[in-house]
Amino acid sequence: MSFPLRPALFALDAERAHRLTIRALAAWGSAGTMGRRSFTDPVLATSVAGIDFANPLGVAAGVDKDGEAVAGLHALGFGAVEVGTLTPLPQTGNPKPRLFRLVEDRAVINRMGFNNGGLHAALARLPAKRRGVLGLNVGANKDAADRVADYVHGVTAAARVADYVTINVSSPNTPGLRDLQHGAALRDLLAATRAAAAARPLFLKVAPDLEPSAIEDIAAAVIDHRLDALILGNTTISRPPLVSGNAGETGGLSGAPLAVLAREKLRAFRQATGGAIPLIAVGGIDSGAEAYARIRAGASLVQLYSAMVYAGPGLPVRILRELAALLRRDGYGSITEAVGAG
Repeated sequence: MSFPLRPALFALDAERAHRLTIRALAAWGSAGTMGRRSFTDPVLATSVAGIDFANPLGVAAGVDKDGEAVAGLHALGFGAVEVGTLTPLPQTGNPKPRLFRLVEDRAVINRMGFNNGGLHAALARLPAKRRGVLGLNVGANKDAADRVADYVHGVTAAARVADYVTINVSSPNTPGLRDLQHGAALRDLLAATRAAAAARPLFLKVAPDLEPSAIEDIAAAVIDHRLDALILGNTTISRPPLVSGNAGETGGLSGAPLAVLAREKLRAFRQATGGAIPLIAVGGIDSGAEAYARIRAGASLVQLYSAMVYAGPGLPVRILRELAALLRRDGYGSITEAVGAG
């Protein structure tokens, strides 16, 4: 389903259109509850990592990199907004152009490279009062001499204000970052950031491009280090069949073509963790039916990014209405009852 402003936005460069959208959401959010699109239903309420969510639908990191539009995104109906990825120091990211629509595939390729205005600038602009859950997603600067130290710095600062903090080791656009997903490097990172987060819920975001042995290792590591949730996952460097003109661009692929891989990795992590840690599904979710399928496959929460590009601001409420109807159809009284049921 398209939306009225899509032709005008699609006439612009993808990154410029994204910036205009964030600015519009920021302005809309600052105007208060006027035009708010929220949909509430008690069947959608859930609790993960000790945090109460009005619904399981969140905004994935990468949409609002600098915390400019938190109020506006909550007002669209999202139960949670994850800001970032934020690095200790501002960085410009990779050269432009670096964001590409694949319209025929309902997909996006990006090679942004953790472009953001810096952690502390974002913290200063976050709203004091919020309508939903706030997560802060932190990473390391590209040229950091000690990446673990960058993560510790980010977690320490973010934990003071966020409902949860995510450490992002899943981006394919920062050279060497995904090496932190493996072995001793991962365990050292988890030990240091767990200590830095203290009692604040700490999540780990990993890539979908993982071999079975890596999945087993990550599952064991997050349980051993008492993390509170796993986000699965980020964009993929793999390339399923695509037909759009921008299909040859380098970077991470998101959107509808990622759905099959994302489902596969969700099932693999559910098996590897044995349900011992909550899972958050991302990648190719564009309907209530798809959100419901991920929940039944083991996800406690779901997040959106690229689907909003094509379906517009009405998508969150449509997904929530569909999801509530599906839960009631099948006799579930809550999201928790449906997690892993299928």
